Amino acid sequence: MTDKIPGLRIPISPQPVTERRAGQVARKQVDSPAFQEVLQRELASSKLKFSAHAEARLRLRSVELGEQQLAKLEEAVEKAAAKGARESLIVMEGNVFVVSVRNRTVITVVDRASAKENVFTQIDSAVLTD
Repeated sequence: MTDKIPGLRIPISPQPVTERRAGQVARKQVDSPAFQEVLQRELASSKLKFSAHAEARLRLRSVELGEQQLAKLEEAVEKAAAKGARESLIVMEGNVFVVSVRNRTVITVVDRASAKENVFTQIDSAVLTD
């Protein structure tokens, strides 16, 4: 082990092996909620986010969402998530929402008048709430 590394002029000598003893370091156990509890709490409090594109489309197309509509949209996203959806098309009260279910993010919004003859791609599910 005293071989020289090419380009290195300092010989490397073997280092003594030191034994590690198990249990030398006492670890303090922290009283914290279980991971599953934290995960469930976070999932329960998660709200939908709207991408900048979706917010622009809401303003452009004069689509207003009240608390009831947001709750209905969140419920539709939860249903899609329960079925394993990743990107979902949600039809609600004549409006169409394309949602990233994994990220809980509304990607775009299309109103009834603009939805005619549109093709929606890269979705794997659809939820009809009407």
